[in-house]
Amino acid sequence: MSLDPAIAARLKRNDAGLFSAVAQERATGAVLMVAWMDDEALARTLETRKGTYYSRSRQQYWVKGETSGHTQYVHEVRLDCDGDSVLLIVDQEGAACHTGTHTCFDADLLLADS
Repeated sequence: MSLDPAIAARLKRNDAGLFSAVAQERATGAVLMVAWMDDEALARTLETRKGTYYSRSRQQYWVKGETSGHTQYVHEVRLDCDGDSVLLIVDQEGAACHTGTHTCFDADLLLADS
């Protein structure tokens, strides 16, 4: 699988060839998780509509929900203005976070308006 050259030309990658990917739930607008992608992970995501990411620690691709059953169906992919981040608009089945919570952003707030 290879990424469309027109899309690839718009991406800015870090020194490891990666860019950030933010998954946002389509129904609620909640930010679910942040992960890493490279061109191959994005190409796989675009082709399969399954959230596919690159694990820096394991140095391999992983499809969200492949082992847990907590899948992401990707409806939209948007590139930010700098080209260094993508936004995936997804339907999340089950927990998005590896801790078992629906979103990785359920932790206590560091700053909040009253």
